[in-house]
Amino acid sequence: MTDTKPDLGRFGSFGRGVTPQQAKDIEALGYGAVWVGGSPPAELDWVEPLLDATTTLQVATGIVNIWTAAAGPVAESFHRIEAAHPGRFLLGIGVGHPEAHQEYVKPLDALTDYLDKLDEYGVPRGRRVVAALGPKVLQLSATRAAGAHPYLTTPEHTARARELIGPEALLAPEHKVVLTTDAKQAREVGRKALDIYLNLANYLNNWKRLGFGDQDVAKPGSDRLVDAVVAYGTVDAIAARLTEHLDAGADHVPVQVLTGSEKLVPALAELAGPLGLQRKG
Repeated sequence: MTDTKPDLGRFGSFGRGVTPQQAKDIEALGYGAVWVGGSPPAELDWVEPLLDATTTLQVATGIVNIWTAAAGPVAESFHRIEAAHPGRFLLGIGVGHPEAHQEYVKPLDALTDYLDKLDEYGVPRGRRVVAALGPKVLQLSATRAAGAHPYLTTPEHTARARELIGPEALLAPEHKVVLTTDAKQAREVGRKALDIYLNLANYLNNWKRLGFGDQDVAKPGSDRLVDAVVAYGTVDAIAARLTEHLDAGADHVPVQVLTGSEKLVPALAELAGPLGLQRKG
């Protein structure tokens, strides 16, 4: 195994509870990866069924929480998956949130220690990424992993992140979408998705670094904030917004459809053409 940058294609899907059939359909539409959100247990026993159902699709965690999944068992899972499906699993890790974990202290130190353990257990740098928003963790992602997986950011953040991590590191910012031209409806859906994050200091601080004010990030979130992190409108307008991340320096954009799991594949199918994806099979 090498530490070269993973090739995930230009766009992927981000969500929770993806089924093997959905993974197969997403691959057929031309998306390069499925990112599975949440803080899964270290066993990662849901990964193989997704890889078994597909042939080239990458599966990534977005993210394994270093406080709730110890490095040793996670590394065992990585090697098990890697043995069965070489080069198709990407381990995304992150520190979670201070509000959710009492033991949360010095995230940079905690991440460094976790990455040290992954080194010790033989998880290659090129098959892991770090959830990163601020400058120090972004830089760590470039030196100790394949790169960064920012969440709830903007193309402006992507441009700043690329400057910090350099040209060789992977940059895969997630972006949320609602397939509707009704701004009121899209913002309503977007606000529901943002609600928990408006209590979390790392997201609030990152948005403020991007120029959003206290009124923008106060619940329920200003229209300006929602419009910045949730793309909506025509499929062409949504595709254009997602492509702004690529233009700003992203390698790959995981797309999170907010309109329910049953509508995931149909929504991704509508976006595939405007995103320039080539269907397979």
